[in-house]
Amino acid sequence: MLRIEHITKTYDQTKAVDDLSIHIRPGEIYGFIGHNGAGKTTTLKSVAGILPFDSGDIFINNMSIKEKPMECKEIMAYIPDNPDLYEYMTGIQYLSFIADIFGISLEDRNKRAERFASEFGLQGALTQLISSYSHGMKQKLAVIGALIHDPRLILMDEPFVGLDPKAAFSLKQIMREICDRGGAIFFSTHVLEVAEKLCDKVAIIKNGRLIRSGTMEEVKGDESLEEVFLELEE
Repeated sequence: MLRIEHITKTYDQTKAVDDLSIHIRPGEIYGFIGHNGAGKTTTLKSVAGILPFDSGDIFINNMSIKEKPMECKEIMAYIPDNPDLYEYMTGIQYLSFIADIFGISLEDRNKRAERFASEFGLQGALTQLISSYSHGMKQKLAVIGALIHDPRLILMDEPFVGLDPKAAFSLKQIMREICDRGGAIFFSTHVLEVAEKLCDKVAIIKNGRLIRSGTMEEVKGDESLEEVFLELEE
């Protein structure tokens, strides 16, 4: 589903991402872990087609993000760590706008908006202006917007920040449901307990370089993910 092949991204002589390769198969929830500034957000934005990279390539469903950016973006969604939404819109206007971009039928968009708004406890707020939303409500709307076109690959940057426990639980269930249908999810998180329980595989990045990856059992062995991460960060 997603193949990151030897990508490198440099800012002002500093390699934010250094020869990084990660392969994510259909059905996998893949966690991406590292300290602040390790290169996680740069990697996710590169996969999403937001940032150009210096070398290497990224393939989504066997299509290069360089050669076929529109085709790649049609089947994926990206949720940034701090979503910037159109605050002059209402919640439902924003979801309709996203659905229009992806050509989603009125029936499908209404069905999905109703389902996910109910899942995340946002149904009573969809007619309100986004400018009136709390940070948590904006995060929920960004998640629903990412799900509205039923993407095959979802990229998430710290998706659980700002979510209340019920919404976080709902998101974890939806993530597993998407992967059970053959989709894939690649997400960064600082919440290592969530990653340990939720992920099929995990990658740990430090100073732009991959230092460990594989199944949860391969990465952590008999230790906790937190213990392994702290040892590798020393």
